[in-house]
Amino acid sequence: MSRIERRALFGGMAALPLAAPGILRAQPARPVQIGLLSDMSGPFRDVGGPGNRVAAELAIQDFGGGVLGRPVTVRQADGQNRADVSAALAREWIDNGGVDALADGAASSSGLAIQEVCREKKRIYIITGPATSDMTGSKCSPYGMHFGFDTYALAHGTGTALTKAGGDSWYFITSDYAFGHALERDTMAAVRANGGKVLGAVRAPLNNADFSSFLIQARASGAKVVGMALAGVDLQNCIKQAAEFGLTRGGIRIATLLVQITDVVALGQRTCEGMVFTDSFYWDMTDGTRAWARRYMARMTTPPGLQHAAVYTGVTHWLKAVRDVGSTDADAVAARMKAMPVNDMYNNDVRIREDGRTLHSMYLWEIKKQAESHGPYDFCKLITTIPAEEAWRPLREGGCPLVRI
Repeated sequence: MSRIERRALFGGMAALPLAAPGILRAQPARPVQIGLLSDMSGPFRDVGGPGNRVAAELAIQDFGGGVLGRPVTVRQADGQNRADVSAALAREWIDNGGVDALADGAASSSGLAIQEVCREKKRIYIITGPATSDMTGSKCSPYGMHFGFDTYALAHGTGTALTKAGGDSWYFITSDYAFGHALERDTMAAVRANGGKVLGAVRAPLNNADFSSFLIQARASGAKVVGMALAGVDLQNCIKQAAEFGLTRGGIRIATLLVQITDVVALGQRTCEGMVFTDSFYWDMTDGTRAWARRYMARMTTPPGLQHAAVYTGVTHWLKAVRDVGSTDADAVAARMKAMPVNDMYNNDVRIREDGRTLHSMYLWEIKKQAESHGPYDFCKLITTIPAEEAWRPLREGGCPLVRI
């Protein structure tokens, strides 16, 4: 228990009224708790972090603040993008903290560890930060529901589009952990499936500041496309340094395989002009997303990205399932989550597959030239919509042991 949590507990105990002899006072119902294990201080803080708590709280607010006659509360902690820390926190929260469902997860390595704890303890895991497609592949769980994105959809959207457009030779700069490995693997498969060649790859440590040697190797490879299987601050650093090295001026196309709106804010629109990327959410898509984004931005300084939208979706869908089954029992709730369609401010009758994959539509976007923007954060123009049946890995190819085909 943290010092803040301990202080809150003791303060609450001190505030309890003394019961008169012979009089029993009703105790308040234990809240339904959702635990967010997030990156609060590392490279994924802006794309998830505190914004994920805001998104979860908006979902709870829109649901009415309670379920099963009990209030719903959110707890958040920094998993530090470490599997051991995240797993230990998840276990402590479930065993001793009364947490009913876990969400977020940040780095894929952390998410895979959280998923194993939730499998053992029978808790729903709303997966929004981890991107590896293994979450619903070989490492799938009956309690894991993957919202927003994964490496297969990101890779096949951008990788296929650029290869078909003439970018038929690739070199990869890849984050050296589960997410990067999966994104590289899935993009390589998309490139080769569309007639392209992979000329090489280099692995960069997480939270890396200097990409100069990796960019030199990429340029020397002669590849037409440099695929950046990176995320968060690592991606931002690599994009900035690629511009300094003049890669694009030399005719090389940069494939940013996971760009989020906060990356564009941090880098500046001019730096990002012309970048193509795949995403499942953009704040300026519809009247519904714009209204939701305004509420989010009333509490945060930047617009929401796909992870924030995914947290809102996942928490909302979990609460609906808990209400419908009348319990937080993970087996009953998981069955209901997969049986009913996902509907919210940006999903319309979307289903969750047997392996836990939420089958959103995906979108291929291009960053506008600054002169084309009509207001703050007007960054993206839609190139094409990728329907769910084309965006996501076919069920038979994932290797999920829950799937019987």
